[in-house]
Amino acid sequence: MNDTKLTGIERELVVQYLIDGNVPVTITPLDETEKNLQDAVHPVNSRIFPIAIKGENLTVKKDGVIILENPGNSVKSFINQPVKVEFYFNRVGLYFTSYLNIKKNVYSISIPNIIMRIADEPEEISYDFCASFYYECRTGKDLNLLCVPWENVELFNRPAWKSIPLENQKKAKELLEKYVYDAKLEKNAGNGIQLIPICNYLTFMHSVKIESLQDRIKPLSILYVDHERIVLGLDRINYTFVLHDEYGLKMSFSLKSGPIAARELFVTCIVNKIYTLEDDGRICVDFRYTSIQEEDLRFLFEKATKTLFI
Repeated sequence: MNDTKLTGIERELVVQYLIDGNVPVTITPLDETEKNLQDAVHPVNSRIFPIAIKGENLTVKKDGVIILENPGNSVKSFINQPVKVEFYFNRVGLYFTSYLNIKKNVYSISIPNIIMRIADEPEEISYDFCASFYYECRTGKDLNLLCVPWENVELFNRPAWKSIPLENQKKAKELLEKYVYDAKLEKNAGNGIQLIPICNYLTFMHSVKIESLQDRIKPLSILYVDHERIVLGLDRINYTFVLHDEYGLKMSFSLKSGPIAARELFVTCIVNKIYTLEDDGRICVDFRYTSIQEEDLRFLFEKATKTLFI
């Protein structure tokens, strides 16, 4: 689906909305080969992470000029360059393209005549393995929470420290030391190998992305899985898991060889531990299986360890 342009009346409503409220935006520099900004009807992919600007750090004047107050050095580097400005209007993702200007030490961006809706482009990805929480045992509530592999981890391979980006390893090491200390006291982390992808996820530099619809529920990220546990990474807005509560979980595997095309496993599991960072919306949830069929245990053990189950 292509992005669509707002009508003149819609644009006026959006500009007034920006004037009236402290609306956070993200700013991304555009490819300098993009010549005709007003005809750019598709977002331009950039290798540079978008920079988030809090609503209290900008003011929108009645003439449609955005004044940036105390912009960081990363924003200042965009001076006199074309930029894409993205934000939400009543939960709908919008963007426009303009230039970042400076005059008398005042940084500004003019809102152009054309404002676009961000296209709704659902991802269609086929996974060899996925999972779904289908039942909350304490309340009897039916669930439908899809879990898919995190794109920055390779499941069913022993986690390695080198998988953590070098620039994040110092912070990750601090977290790991704390988590290992806690695990020794609580005796609830098994061999602890799952702590590496947990530290990776919590310290990973996630790109700030404005989407077609704000706060849309996304699949949860699978960080680790073996014959004893499964670990998820998620945003706090996705779902609130309760420590020690039990859930029904279905695991689905696509089999590339053999007489059947897929295998499904059904287990129950409890929330064993929740890992968080202060002032961050991400959490990791460590689930430990409470019931599992012996043949499923064997299957997961051999898949995760690459050794025969004896």
